[in-house]
Amino acid sequence: MKTINFCLLLLCSIVGFSQAEKENYIAATATFEKHFNNSDFNAIFRSFSPEMQAALPIDKTRDFLNTLKTGAGSIVTRQFVRYENTYAVYKTQFEQLQYALNISVDNNGKINGLYVKPFTENTLPKLERNKTQLILPFKDEWTVIWGGDTKAQNYHVESQAQKNAFDLVITNEQGKSYQSSGQRNEDFYAFGKELLAPCDAEVVLVVDGIKDNKPGTMNPLYIPGNSVILKTANNEYMLFAHFKQNSILVKQGQKIKQGEVLGLCGNSGNSSEPHLHFHIQNVEDMTIATGAKCYFNQLQVNGVSKTDYSPVQKEKIKN
Repeated sequence: MKTINFCLLLLCSIVGFSQAEKENYIAATATFEKHFNNSDFNAIFRSFSPEMQAALPIDKTRDFLNTLKTGAGSIVTRQFVRYENTYAVYKTQFEQLQYALNISVDNNGKINGLYVKPFTENTLPKLERNKTQLILPFKDEWTVIWGGDTKAQNYHVESQAQKNAFDLVITNEQGKSYQSSGQRNEDFYAFGKELLAPCDAEVVLVVDGIKDNKPGTMNPLYIPGNSVILKTANNEYMLFAHFKQNSILVKQGQKIKQGEVLGLCGNSGNSSEPHLHFHIQNVEDMTIATGAKCYFNQLQVNGVSKTDYSPVQKEKIKN
């Protein structure tokens, strides 16, 4: 049987953190499925962006979709799997075959990329929680701004890689994370604080040199900003994001010990104020990773001792 592997890549952008299916993709792919099953290929062409229409004129669109429909049949089920660059990947069961349906959608809800290839199951290692005993990656007491299992506690839950992430700051007795006007990074209590290795590990990725943002502004070009990824002996990958520019002290390939200083807390990347973003994932590459629940071995939570505990929003924590 002829293998269908048509590819058209347009308007790629840098991958962000989120792996939740977006509303514009939900609408566009549902419309595509409806028109495909009805063999209304003209309607599908009208759902293309102008760039897509120019690259794939109506006659080529009809030829491609007709070949796919003849060889595979109608779409029976479709399941969102992940994003790869701007493409949403759907595990799609057609009447005769199973394929990965890959669709890219622009900001206007128009399809600007489409390709189909055989679907392969994710064979990445599974990781539910950390086995390695961890200390908190900082000194003194910090506050959990985002953390927990619900969307109300932790907006990261909608992201495949970040679903168990923490965002952490230092707050005063009034709950504020800054002093004075809060117009400068130096006004924030967390800015410049040392960030520590939670356990013995290997440094597998270092990104440094990205400017710190002014408070209230963000840099979407490289979402994590200055960042470090550590790999434990149990193949857990710990990601630290938003370090202060040029403050990272460790190098890729370096073996480090628990408590060793990695660098200083900053405000780089997609960050509106100085804070630490920390999470654990199953592989190094965040664009394909799945997040794991993070437990710390011994810590103080609102002044109470806890063992093997995963903090949640609004809790004040320290080693």
